Amino acid sequence: MTDRLDDIGFSPWFRDRLDPDKAEAHQLARVISVQKDRFTIDNGEHVVHAELSGHLFYTADSPADLPTTGDWVYADFYDDDSHAIIHGLLPRKTLLKRKTAGKSVDLQLIAANIDIAFIVQSADENFNPRRLERYLVMVNEAGITPVVLLSKCDLATPEEIDELKQVVADVTPLTSVIAFSSVTGENIERIKSAISSGDTCCLLGSSGVGKTTLANEILGGGEYRTQSVSKKQSKGRHTTTSRELIRLDNGALLIDTPGMRELGNLAVGAGIDQTFSEVTELAQACRFGDCSHSNEKGCAVQAAIASGELAEERFENYLKLKRESAHNEMSYVEKRRKDKAFGKMVKSVMKGKAR
Repeated sequence: MTDRLDDIGFSPWFRDRLDPDKAEAHQLARVISVQKDRFTIDNGEHVVHAELSGHLFYTADSPADLPTTGDWVYADFYDDDSHAIIHGLLPRKTLLKRKTAGKSVDLQLIAANIDIAFIVQSADENFNPRRLERYLVMVNEAGITPVVLLSKCDLATPEEIDELKQVVADVTPLTSVIAFSSVTGENIERIKSAISSGDTCCLLGSSGVGKTTLANEILGGGEYRTQSVSKKQSKGRHTTTSRELIRLDNGALLIDTPGMRELGNLAVGAGIDQTFSEVTELAQACRFGDCSHSNEKGCAVQAAIASGELAEERFENYLKLKRESAHNEMSYVEKRRKDKAFGKMVKSVMKGKAR
């Protein structure tokens, strides 16, 4: 394996999980962007447009079986390496996913093989600890290291920044927090230094919190486009509509993601327990093992709320996310069951016509 793949994030973790037969039959490449059913991949020497093989497309049971930005794939290159066909995926180290926006319950992939997730919250009136908890649940579920970034710190006083940092610490005490300003340049270098060569990181956050402006600062060359800030809404109008993997000067890789107006989580029990670890620990001290933490005697959770040890709003968000995750998971399983039944019916009809 040559250095050309190492330069785009190929580590011993992936090398140890190669399929020898597939690796011999195909080249290795990394997905650097996805536009609907069209992909752009990089084999360390050439960046080309690619399509899925018919076998990979038709045997996929769910969106999780198809490539997303950051994935490593087995591919064949054609016509002097001008285009390629993707034949399979390598195992993923991590996978960021969410429920699709709106009423439809389906899985949407955000990015794969991420090492560090920078969760961007603006230090103005758009700061929202409940939204931060949602992002942390998604990131923790994937096993990715979170770092919280407070953008637009030039719009707040040092005292206000300290207060926001304390709010973040109350939500996630072991997570690093960096306040920065793309206007003054404060702490931009500190953010850069948090990313090491070979790391793949991504920027997560709502529309207008300054992710793309920060990406431009990190890149130093203005690779991403931004739009002006809406005074009425006190936020920028984001222009990032897809995810693209870009290599930084220090050898790290960066993915900017579109702003998420909705962040529905799907099957994230482990992420919830890790994000709300103090609730999980308190629940173990309840008198009854099946305590619902509502009005039972000997409920350690309710006792912590009464004493002020646990904020009631945080506990309510914990319950809300648990209910939402369970509902979405149940709905998704039911949808998959119906889709499979429909697929079997279509195959049966097609076989009948063939006779």
